[in-house]
Amino acid sequence: MSLDLATVLFLLALAIGMFALNRPRMDAVALIMLVALQLTGILTVPEALAGFSDPGVVLIGSLFVIGEGLVRTGIARRLGDWLAGRAGGNGGRLVALLMLIVAALGSVMSSTGVVALFIPVVLRIAARLRMAPGQLMMPLSFAALISGMLTLVGTPPNLVVSSELQRAGHAGFGFFSFTPFGLPILLLGIGYMLVARRWLGRAEADETAHAAGPTLSRLVEDYRLGECAHHLRVGSGSPLAGRSLEVLQLHSQHGLNVMAVERPKRGGIDLLDPTGETVVRPGDLLAVHFTGAAEQLRMAVAELGLHPVNPDGFDPSGEPRAIGLAEVIIPPDSSLRGKSVLEGEFRSRFGLTVVGLRRGRTAWSDGLLEERLQTGDTLLLVGPWEALRRSQRGKRDFVLLNHPEDLEEISPAADRAPQALLSLGVVVLLMVSGLVPHVLAALIGCLIMLSFRCIDLDGAYRSIHWPTVILIAGMLPFSLALQKTGGIALAAEGLIRLVGDAGPHALLASLFAATAVTGLFISNTATAVLMAPVAIATAQQLGLSPHPFAMTVALSASAAFMTPVSSPVNTLVLGPGRYRFGDFVRIGVPFTLLVMAVTLVLVPWLLPLK
Repeated sequence: MSLDLATVLFLLALAIGMFALNRPRMDAVALIMLVALQLTGILTVPEALAGFSDPGVVLIGSLFVIGEGLVRTGIARRLGDWLAGRAGGNGGRLVALLMLIVAALGSVMSSTGVVALFIPVVLRIAARLRMAPGQLMMPLSFAALISGMLTLVGTPPNLVVSSELQRAGHAGFGFFSFTPFGLPILLLGIGYMLVARRWLGRAEADETAHAAGPTLSRLVEDYRLGECAHHLRVGSGSPLAGRSLEVLQLHSQHGLNVMAVERPKRGGIDLLDPTGETVVRPGDLLAVHFTGAAEQLRMAVAELGLHPVNPDGFDPSGEPRAIGLAEVIIPPDSSLRGKSVLEGEFRSRFGLTVVGLRRGRTAWSDGLLEERLQTGDTLLLVGPWEALRRSQRGKRDFVLLNHPEDLEEISPAADRAPQALLSLGVVVLLMVSGLVPHVLAALIGCLIMLSFRCIDLDGAYRSIHWPTVILIAGMLPFSLALQKTGGIALAAEGLIRLVGDAGPHALLASLFAATAVTGLFISNTATAVLMAPVAIATAQQLGLSPHPFAMTVALSASAAFMTPVSSPVNTLVLGPGRYRFGDFVRIGVPFTLLVMAVTLVLVPWLLPLK
């Protein structure tokens, strides 16, 4: 082994370790490795930066824009409403239709985006049918993962593998090259979930009530608000009277975070959004969030002339009002990931207050404001519904899960849905016909979307998931570095020595297993970048066609069913589905083995080894 190869392998091991620890972020790791490969002299500057001009990378960015156009025009949301109507009260039909629609959408747009879009839809349907959300959330995530097996553009690993084939001098995959493999797996997944859902979400049906219209008592229980939510009446002699909240600095001085102000008026009450300009009056009822010790609260109440009262009359989750409660979830591309609630500046940025945090089945009360947010965390927010509406426009740092019916669906370009469908049809037609390269077809689709104003230019830039683009562009040089230093050939020779005597089918099985296991620790895109060259080199050394080997890697990269951290889509449904880690292992491992069996049968049959 040469010194250069040892250096590359060391950097690769270091990158995998940082990916597994998620420290720092994956896109930052990719940039660090890109710079390191240049500094070691293994790659030149043009070679290290070549990933940014790779057609596959540009294609992925374009597909994010097209997917956002489908969201902004309300097409995806209308499909969800259609699903609720067609399913009726039949749970089995609902699971089948849900998986078919999610897989179809995910085949042409980001699977993570599809899941984030459908979580609120599924929660409302579950509440309407009085089903436990857990019976639908895992079918949702599995269908999104399978969608990557349906088309070339279904997931970035497909494009990475296809580009690697072209880089090695072979024909890449076509738009529907994956469909003969993905469709049987999708049908298998639907059948499997119709059986497996019996062991998911065994909670009582009334636990789903929070999905569409959460009651205050339900939210108090779920988020342990009974420990930190208090209602205090402002006394006539209170030093707070006549002063604004900005001047009072109740949070910094006393740890009291004011969620809402209920003010008596003739004939009823006003529920006010507590801004810095809000002036406190005698008789106001303050809904406050306090996480300190009980003795500290008693001292603050006595000092400020406040009186604890029964909160029965305060229910923001009841009839639609200007202010209320809403549950939201943190998606993978949120700028809030890794920040504490305080650092997220919810009040100043969104006009909202965080009063609860749940991670899986665990609710946080102590240290809530300092806890670092993670993908899949659900937050309970208090604030004006108009502020929640604004938060769902453009790039969403959180996705609404539960909110009242008076919060309108956010589809700012709903009147241009036909044009969005037209642009999508043009893209698919151009890709299938082969009249232009795939990347050019996607760029044409983006221009059509922009020309019809399905999405504006600023929205198009915001819709691109730049961490994914940077991750792929930054990791692609590893493939070249391993080729230049002989690492790919060495890996291929090792694989052949290990299982080569058992035949090509054993090699395919080994590649599938190695890719799936590697995907447990690092992203499926990075896994494809590393495994595709090994698969192609293995086939070339044996004198076999590289296409079945490359297809096996691509399908395995999408088979991230085994743990809730194998893919962002699994992490997203963990909280809303109320799953434990073991639920994914129990349901996902057998299904991964079934997918592996189907792959090993179909790939050599449809893509001859010679």
